[in-house]
Amino acid sequence: MTRQHIAVSEVTLDRDASAPFARLTPTQRKVLDGVYCGQLNKQIAYDLGIAEATVKAHMTALMRKLKVHNRTQLAVTAQALGWSKSALAH
Repeated sequence: MTRQHIAVSEVTLDRDASAPFARLTPTQRKVLDGVYCGQLNKQIAYDLGIAEATVKAHMTALMRKLKVHNRTQLAVTAQALGWSKSALAH
């Protein structure tokens, strides 16, 4: 394998890792950040100025998109995929 081939493979891996976050809406990213920081739905709703039921709807969409079943798995998956505050800017 040549050095050039390795560099191309690394770029491809990085792009694949961020792909799930690219599909999220801006509000879903903010909700994910709240979950990642350990906030309750009620706290996320207050911070975003939306209803708690709306946060729950976003949570359902997030779990489907990231293929997880609960908020703990959502936070762990986000961390494994490289989630950070900088992800909110994209």
